[in-house]
Amino acid sequence: MRRLGHNGLVAAAYLQRLGVNTAVFETRHVIGGAAVTEEIIPEFKFSRASYLLSLLRPQIYTDLELKKHGLRLHLRNPHSFTPMLEEGAGGKVPRSLLLGTDMAENQKQIAQFSQKDAQAFPRYEEFMHCLALAIDPLLDVAPVDMAAFQRGSLLQRIRSLSTLKPLLKAGRILGAQLPRYYEVLTAPITKMLDQWFESEPLKATLATDAVIGAMTSPHTPGSGYVLLHHVMGGLEGTPGAWGYVQGGMGALSDAIAISATTHGASIFTEKTVVKVQVNSEGRVQGVVLEDGTEVRSRAVLSSTSPQITFLKLAPQEWLPEEFVERISQLDTRSPVTKINVAVDRLPSFLAAPNAPGGQPLPHHQCSIHLNCEDTLLLHQAFEDAMDGLPSHRPMIELCIPSSLDPTLAPAGCHVVSLFTQYTPYTLAGGKAWDEQERNAYADREHIPLCHDPGPALLCPPCTPALRLPLPSPGPVSLWKWRSSWAHGEGVGLTQAAVCKGDDDASHRGMCGLYTHTHSSPKYAPCVIQHSPTPSIIMQEPQFLAGCEEAGGPVENPKWQVTAAASN
Repeated sequence: MRRLGHNGLVAAAYLQRLGVNTAVFETRHVIGGAAVTEEIIPEFKFSRASYLLSLLRPQIYTDLELKKHGLRLHLRNPHSFTPMLEEGAGGKVPRSLLLGTDMAENQKQIAQFSQKDAQAFPRYEEFMHCLALAIDPLLDVAPVDMAAFQRGSLLQRIRSLSTLKPLLKAGRILGAQLPRYYEVLTAPITKMLDQWFESEPLKATLATDAVIGAMTSPHTPGSGYVLLHHVMGGLEGTPGAWGYVQGGMGALSDAIAISATTHGASIFTEKTVVKVQVNSEGRVQGVVLEDGTEVRSRAVLSSTSPQITFLKLAPQEWLPEEFVERISQLDTRSPVTKINVAVDRLPSFLAAPNAPGGQPLPHHQCSIHLNCEDTLLLHQAFEDAMDGLPSHRPMIELCIPSSLDPTLAPAGCHVVSLFTQYTPYTLAGGKAWDEQERNAYADREHIPLCHDPGPALLCPPCTPALRLPLPSPGPVSLWKWRSSWAHGEGVGLTQAAVCKGDDDASHRGMCGLYTHTHSSPKYAPCVIQHSPTPSIIMQEPQFLAGCEEAGGPVENPKWQVTAAASN
């Protein structure tokens, strides 16, 4: 296993607070999974994979006392910047679209492209806010128990009716507009946006939130749900807000870990779980580490992906073939390649030149959208990937967290994150992403990265690139990952429901194995399926374990540990 993510840490913290002795087993030397901070280049601290925070459930901040344990946030306002690749008329600078919390200013920005859209934007925002208000509470409740409805006894069916209450409440909020909201969840985002707006820069900017992290085109049915998912976030009581974590995303994982250990949880790094142990009666009895150490427990909670949990770690003989087949069909391929860059000055845009002193300007704190002037560009980028090729002009979300958090880089320097898509998980002809292919992708003209010491500018229209000078030639961290936040190509309500519904394997022949996962590099709510007995927790590529005290040889009073004979 590889990384212990923040979801697993949240589960560990809650279980320990419930009185379940909990331990965390992590393969790497650092915890946090995708939410880690690492010095890829000396003195430059990168949020190596996950880079923004918003969708962590508000109750988690309070319950785990994350601020008390060191969590500090930087909210962004404005939050979105889309510079245009165009020649300014009459010597004017090219246009750009800057969006934030000031509605009047937003309308002024949008009016550059369409007065009609400027007038419609407040109504659109209110429409989406109402939908988020109805759907957001559903994230904190158990899903409808369809199994009880279909196969349960009469008493079970009556009891399961209570799971319908949150859905009914959401329906009351949406009221007569329910058919329109249903279309948001099921239709292509382009269809929905076309009903509201006419200007492509605005539609493309909004559409980025409907496809980011997913192998999905703006023309793909269901892409509207991904947009809604982004709208449902919030920070510091501000709905829809996204922000940077001071010290990088690893500081979030550290705060959660401190909350867990403060209440008695144990965290072990450089320990890999390779097997879930099951006795002859089909009951989980612990896990086995890579070094042969056995950790005993009556229950295991895994926050790894369903594939890792059920296809690689759990004994297959205790799982029905139909269940295994469903898990194996889950699609977790991601279209994203993330590039982390250290720069010796802030990027300057023709549409928004830098200040003479080089200090950060409001747009530097935003999610900066490149190659996003038109929804057709996003669709063409998607089609390239479907042909097995990296996008000719990839959609790029560029962030500069050091614009608000100077602790991440030396004075005057900055860390830059480029979330680029679409890159197929497997290249045309079955070609693998080896080192040569990764470097070739980073060096292509459409990727805003070079070792040229010249000024950082958004290049003229003939070359759609933003050049970022490096302080000196050095390594560039290029991450191509599996498991996007929405489970990859299969993003949508159907697959999300499959993942949630198959979390508990106890009714499928194996007792004591549970999973919780959201697999979000950027953000993730945490779903915890509570077991009444002490439990072990695991996660892809990471594992947690919570055990009861047991007799026999014990190295830690909370754990029964048996060292297996070496091979």
